[in-house]
Amino acid sequence: GGGNIKSVMVLLIIALIAYFMINPFPGSDKTLYSVLFYPWTNPTAVALSTNQDLGAMLFGENAATGRMVMGGIIGGLLLVWAFKSADFRGSFDNILGGLVVGLAVLAAWYVTSNIMVDADGDIMSMQAYAQDWDLYAPADAVKPASTAALASQSFTFINPMGQALGYTASGFDSTLLTFGVMALAGVIAGSLLWALISRSFRIEWFASFRDFVNHLIGAILMGFGGVLAMGCTIGQAVTGFSTLALGSILTFFAIVLGSALTMKVQYYKMVYEGEATFFKALITGLVDLKLLPAGMRKLEAV
Repeated sequence: GGGNIKSVMVLLIIALIAYFMINPFPGSDKTLYSVLFYPWTNPTAVALSTNQDLGAMLFGENAATGRMVMGGIIGGLLLVWAFKSADFRGSFDNILGGLVVGLAVLAAWYVTSNIMVDADGDIMSMQAYAQDWDLYAPADAVKPASTAALASQSFTFINPMGQALGYTASGFDSTLLTFGVMALAGVIAGSLLWALISRSFRIEWFASFRDFVNHLIGAILMGFGGVLAMGCTIGQAVTGFSTLALGSILTFFAIVLGSALTMKVQYYKMVYEGEATFFKALITGLVDLKLLPAGMRKLEAV
């Protein structure tokens, strides 16, 4: 939205991979997931006796109360941690941005959970209506392509990128429109609008071939990883975390760890240039993060 052409390439690559991770190849019943991941990831799947949110796992039959308690505790701790930082407290943009994003996620949960359809006096959710389409819908109405997209949901972007690609490739078939596709389009449009209003819009291109390769590899990893993790920094670390789901919490910490370690590696390779191999930078980064003993350090701390 701000004019970064590099982001357009990244979005297209993620969209292509995300689409075929879930949807079969033309003329086949195989997906990228079924070919590359299902045979070895499925045996490691963990089946829980309850829902995976902390309220259900810790409070059992009192799950509703547990969700309120755990949400209050975690939310309170996060507020204390955030406002403990003088830099955060002194930045109105940080406070406003966090508040707006949080309210947007909440609003999406509320709206998608409360839109109801009056089917001849029977009040039901959109998903339930679509599942009983032949019973309630007018004869000339076109059934949505997927009822899963009509369930309660909030902001996430990896899968909607794939959905947006499918929507475009179909010739803009309205039955393929989902909340995710519209949310993605809205974020891009909002970014463009703000870039124009603030006069910060500028065309950006790759600084070098190495910059191109880095973006290409990162986009491929995000396409696969975003689907495998069932979301990215928004879909899991913000939206998913708001459900108190254990999987989202694990994903959030993994994203933070991976991001911190990657920045450490890049920083050491930049500072030491030819001396710092990827392996040396990786080991040193793990030492800095206190995940390996100090005696294993390969490069001097900077």
